[in-house]
Amino acid sequence: MMGTYTYSAPAATAKRSTVGGYDAPDGVEIRGRYDQEFAKILSRDALQFVAELQREFRNRIRFALESRREAKARYNDGAVPGFDPATRVIRDADWTCAPVPPAVADRRVEITGPVGRKMIINALNSGAKVFMADFEDALSPTWENLMRGQVNLRDAVDGTISFQDKARNRVYKLNDNTAKLFVRPRGWHLPESHILIDGEPATGCLVDFGLYFYHNYAAFRRTQGAGFGPFFYLPKMEHSREAKIWNSVFERAEKMAGIETGSIRATVLIETLPAAFQMNEILYELRDHSVGLNCGRWDYIFSYVKTFQSHPDRLLPDRVQVGMAQHFMRSYSDLLISTCHRRGVHAMGGMAAQIPIRDDPEANEAAVELVRKDKHREAKAGHDGTWAAHPGLIPACNEVFTAVMGSSPNQIQSMKREEAYSAITEEDLLQRPRGVRTMEGLRLNTRVGIQYVAAWLTGTGSVPLYNLMEDAATAEISRVQNWQWIRYNVELDGDGLGVKVNREVFWRVVEEEMARIEKEVGKDKFRKGMYKEASRIFTRQCTAKVLDDFLTLDAYNNIVLHFPRGGSKL
Repeated sequence: MMGTYTYSAPAATAKRSTVGGYDAPDGVEIRGRYDQEFAKILSRDALQFVAELQREFRNRIRFALESRREAKARYNDGAVPGFDPATRVIRDADWTCAPVPPAVADRRVEITGPVGRKMIINALNSGAKVFMADFEDALSPTWENLMRGQVNLRDAVDGTISFQDKARNRVYKLNDNTAKLFVRPRGWHLPESHILIDGEPATGCLVDFGLYFYHNYAAFRRTQGAGFGPFFYLPKMEHSREAKIWNSVFERAEKMAGIETGSIRATVLIETLPAAFQMNEILYELRDHSVGLNCGRWDYIFSYVKTFQSHPDRLLPDRVQVGMAQHFMRSYSDLLISTCHRRGVHAMGGMAAQIPIRDDPEANEAAVELVRKDKHREAKAGHDGTWAAHPGLIPACNEVFTAVMGSSPNQIQSMKREEAYSAITEEDLLQRPRGVRTMEGLRLNTRVGIQYVAAWLTGTGSVPLYNLMEDAATAEISRVQNWQWIRYNVELDGDGLGVKVNREVFWRVVEEEMARIEKEVGKDKFRKGMYKEASRIFTRQCTAKVLDDFLTLDAYNNIVLHFPRGGSKL
């Protein structure tokens, strides 16, 4: 994690690196595989820009992450998050963010996915208003995935991207009308160990943002419509001080590019419990660069468990029961809507994770109907748009939001919910979730967690499992819920009535679910896959004495491959 590395050489004395053929500036060392296409992305000037961002902001990032650790210690000692009295003046004051650019005024349906070439083309052609290209939860951050993703996005922005599917004898290209492109970089906590700056791994999000912005800001403005751009989604923040860093990064980038302040726009995912109490403050720090907030509800559930890991009175029920009907989840959504509309920006809804069930039309229609009901709830509550994980859900989502919003691009002006805003209290956001904890819940967590980690280790960060699209956020829910139940020796309901979850029970479940996974995927695929290593990682995390902050941090070293000067793996 950032903050634990030491410098090996200051920038002023570091020697120029040409490892693997990359033309790196002083103080920068590239340890990833050399590739001619990657070298165009990792140009000397682009790397210099990333290095300047790292040097300017690394101390502020360290302080922000240390502040997270201090807050975690307070919660572990019995404290709970709440609204900060010191920033009440910001919450109470009458201010608004910069006007929403016309190019992204209508965001009623957004699709998300990793930065694979075919995925980008299909998502931009999907009929959604926005495609969020993801370097974070939906991507396994291998060197190949990250650099190939930058190449793909560069080609998408300049309109030249294509993909030849030889198996289907088909060439994929962009349509005339495409979704607007947003990019989600990694969170502050994730390093990029293939790029060293002054002897320490670079901050992953500054690599993702810096390379993408440097190569695309000019072309982006030509191709994405009138107004502003590039556009971003910002993940995993816990406090407005982290938003303030991003605002400074944006201002630094705009100054470098010679474009006006406010050209870059970003939506912040409110996906941590502490951030729910900081919505106004986050928007205030980004007020010249904001286009709203998003209910990142899967990570939010994960964060609820992580925040209250030392509070045995706040155990979650089975993850399938923790939906928006839970009072603390509905309150979080209502507060986000009222806050965003009060400040003049979008309030985006959560993910529809269902995927088409092609071999069972009746089950597929039932799944789509669940999506319709969820999206109707979001639209009637006042959300300006929503997320879908699969193109097949876009027509249903679009239909529901259009039925509520009509021809209006959003609900910002028509639904300024002052009364709802003032009515939501700390107690509403912290109310204990209700429901049962079952053996099937424990089994599902284990089965999903192991299969997701196995896919992630082999380079896939978005995985269809049991008719849902799983990413790192849902795997994290599985992990921390198992950990919580084991730590507090939870007694199960339902079929597991009377069983108390301990390590022995969990290990037996792991053994049985591994056998089920092998049966489901087939012996050959199971043998060739990373399932056993994934099981070791997932089991270790679920039974650890101290809960790791992030599953992917522990697993990251398994996908880091360093190459020396000649381009061969170390």
